[in-house]
Amino acid sequence: MAESRIEFKFTAPAAPHFGGCWESMVKCVKNHLFKVIGQQILAYEELITILAQIECLLNSRPLTVLSSDPAEPTALTPAHFLNTLPLRSLPAPDVESSPINLLQRHTLLDKLVQSFWRRWRTEYLHQLQARRKWTQCSVPVKVGTVVIIINENSPTLSWPLGVIVKVHPSKDGIVRVATVKTARGILVRPVVRLCPLPTQ
Repeated sequence: MAESRIEFKFTAPAAPHFGGCWESMVKCVKNHLFKVIGQQILAYEELITILAQIECLLNSRPLTVLSSDPAEPTALTPAHFLNTLPLRSLPAPDVESSPINLLQRHTLLDKLVQSFWRRWRTEYLHQLQARRKWTQCSVPVKVGTVVIIINENSPTLSWPLGVIVKVHPSKDGIVRVATVKTARGILVRPVVRLCPLPTQ
């Protein structure tokens, strides 16, 4: 490792708050994993499988805009740093609402991962949306902003991106609706269903 100039820097013992961003992700994973697994008893291999799939979910999250092309916006993800490509997932059947007693073991693992995805994705999107108290005006969305479109029915590892092409101010001048261009066409969505990517 010396020839690769790799140097390890450790935080102080019993001080996970020194880790900052990565420790907050560890906390997030632990919280959601405990809620999702609940009383289930998993074998070591099953737990490792779930953690590998969760790692894939976390590394698929959009960090910032990668492409400035308004016709086809793309986002930079942690996966780009790992293998230079965004992560893809095979479509899995929705098993989250199936009763557990009828599920086979591998289907149970899929159910746990899908439940984690739903919980974590909702939390991450809420973090992206800047909310202010009603006493202050929030920053209005602008034409050209790349956004994630909130859709509860989107499959695992799917972050539908679009570019705002038109805003529709209401009578009081506040923008509550926007027209968004996506790879699949033009959509009209309320602003509360759009999450601007950070660092724009």
